[in-house]
Amino acid sequence: KGFPSGDFTWSSLSGRSVRLMPVAIQSLSELERARLQEVAYTRLHQDYDLGCQITMPKDGQKRKKSLRRKLDSLAKEKSKDKECVPQAFSIPLSQVIANDRTHRQRQDGYRQDPPQREEHKDPSDLVSSILQFATKRPSNKELSSSNSSLSSTSETANESTSPNTPEAAPRARRRGGMSVDSITDLDDNQSRLLEALQLSLPAETPSKKEKHRDKRLSLNPIYRQVPRVVDSCCQHIEKYGLQTVGIFRVGSSKKRVRQLREEFDRGIDVQLDEEHSVHDVAALLKEFLRDMPDPLLTKELYTAFINTTLLDSDEQQSVTQLLVYLLPACNSDTFHRLLEFLSTVADHAHDQQDKDGQEITGNKMTSLNLATIFGPNLLHKQKSSDKEFSVQSSARAEESTAVIAVLQRMITSYHTLFMVPPDLQNEVLMSLLETDPDVVDYLLRRKASQ
Repeated sequence: KGFPSGDFTWSSLSGRSVRLMPVAIQSLSELERARLQEVAYTRLHQDYDLGCQITMPKDGQKRKKSLRRKLDSLAKEKSKDKECVPQAFSIPLSQVIANDRTHRQRQDGYRQDPPQREEHKDPSDLVSSILQFATKRPSNKELSSSNSSLSSTSETANESTSPNTPEAAPRARRRGGMSVDSITDLDDNQSRLLEALQLSLPAETPSKKEKHRDKRLSLNPIYRQVPRVVDSCCQHIEKYGLQTVGIFRVGSSKKRVRQLREEFDRGIDVQLDEEHSVHDVAALLKEFLRDMPDPLLTKELYTAFINTTLLDSDEQQSVTQLLVYLLPACNSDTFHRLLEFLSTVADHAHDQQDKDGQEITGNKMTSLNLATIFGPNLLHKQKSSDKEFSVQSSARAEESTAVIAVLQRMITSYHTLFMVPPDLQNEVLMSLLETDPDVVDYLLRRKASQ
């Protein structure tokens, strides 16, 4: 199906040699990213001693159950307006992503009439409705034209993988958001609709067997999972606020920030422009990160990230990178966007001269200043009690210093932090060769085309 040789070079079925090169983690398929988590987890335990137990983040499994309970309770409360449920703030990140996906689907023409939507007490009813709707409508060329039998479960903005897709793989090989068996009998148009609904509905309870779990993962890169509110705030400040002195430190209008928050929470298509205060938008971004039920870098990895400061400098980057690989995809993608943004802000911290020799005032927000502000919001553990923390005040001060140091290092090295080196890609492919040899050749051909 494909085999490796020296210097991380593989051969595809067609005989083409594929030499593995460093790639961004976002370019890996969903299946590869899941297997990379396992490879990174093993390497952390075998090659490094962080002096703590490393626990794989739960990837929102508990949150999914909570979401299903929320949906059930909402269905029973017919008199309650669904839009009063927050769409962005103070809810799990995975649910924010799902809400944003639903928002995009409505904009792209997937909207059903409101009365029909309110009738569905169970998410599966919505799927049935969509399928019935699909069978009554003429075939949609956009949904049925692709010949790919190993289709992506999500949008990929800049990549078309259909030319590299195996041509006649059985329907049972399709990787989608639902289990393989459940879409076996559907025609192509229906299965594409199900894939489009993948993140707008609560995911199924994961199978206990890893092999079964893997079969629900896409062989193509999943779309970038960054909350709309985060991306909008970052883009606004990158456009209007990079020369604003003391950004994130200067106060904002609580009334205007609350209004923006409410608009995002109602699912309104908020357009941040020059009329919005940079300081208000900065405060909104901090508020979103602060109010997340689970920190962006997860409670499970808190101690491990902190303990990287105890390692030799040459090991700190490698271990930090492996820990980033353990993050769920939505956390990883959101963190990448945030670090990209913070790095850009830090690049404009000092006074500069433009091409005409005019001095441009810096914003004074160095990577250290940014890490001091954002660190406690991104990396923290659940507080047990006020009494416990009053006793451990000195320990907390040391940990706070470590949090700042860890985030500052990641801001300055974000360009390489999310790259996956050839040796780890090789381990991922070797692992897949043992469990899913049929997909390795497809992945190799996609790598060769990039």
